[in-house]
Amino acid sequence: MLPKLTQARAPLTREIFAVNELGETTVVSIPAERPLTIYVDKRELVTLMTLGAHPEKLVLGFLRNQRLIESIDEIESITVDWDVGAAAVKTRQGISDIEARTSKRVVTTGCGQGSMFGDMMAEVDQLVLPAATLSQSQLYGIVNAIRLQETTYKSSGSVHGCALFRGEEMLVFVEDVGRHNAIDTIAGWMWLQNITSMKGDDKVFYTTGRLTSEMVIKSGQMGIPILVSRSGITQMGHELAQRIGLCTIGRATNKRYLSFTCSDRLTS
Repeated sequence: MLPKLTQARAPLTREIFAVNELGETTVVSIPAERPLTIYVDKRELVTLMTLGAHPEKLVLGFLRNQRLIESIDEIESITVDWDVGAAAVKTRQGISDIEARTSKRVVTTGCGQGSMFGDMMAEVDQLVLPAATLSQSQLYGIVNAIRLQETTYKSSGSVHGCALFRGEEMLVFVEDVGRHNAIDTIAGWMWLQNITSMKGDDKVFYTTGRLTSEMVIKSGQMGIPILVSRSGITQMGHELAQRIGLCTIGRATNKRYLSFTCSDRLTS
């Protein structure tokens, strides 16, 4: 049974006055950034800084990727109220040992400062990813689809974008002030579409941000075997990708790219 969700989408941009290099006043568009405090069964959990495009899916994906909720059936409803900047999550049976499971908090890298609860490495060795392949033509198709996508970034900058592909077909595209929020939102969307970690073997995840340890772990948790970025990869991201057999491709622009791990899975 799917949870009841509000549709509390907020304005994504606003206009402000700025002065250019010629001393001229001009109107520019900037992205929104607003706090969203998550409450689970009336217990305050964490505050996320977000664009506000898909807050219910963001909360759902956050709970999924933090492994606080094992099944979407455990959630009765998610109610977002932007007047108070809160997301109220009501579960059907509560979350066992939530205090202990959220006592250790890691603030991750990147804009918006993502948070991960518990030991980031606790489940890494349990992740098993299929040896999926991606052709060069499919990769170029993905990069081109992102180039053509209408985005908040094009109109106002200062946001990250993430997308889920099946081959060259874009299934969903999400932007937020932090790449961690964008990947969590897509995780929430996948759950609502009944795309579990066992059904991610034909998927490719794209991000405009760096391939950090957090992005690698979350991709692995979502069962997605191929991760593409227009940016680079961190040392820990590289080590973890090698460890779990995740194919990572970075610096992907036009028809240029660097394959960092599992290069044999990128075919001609």
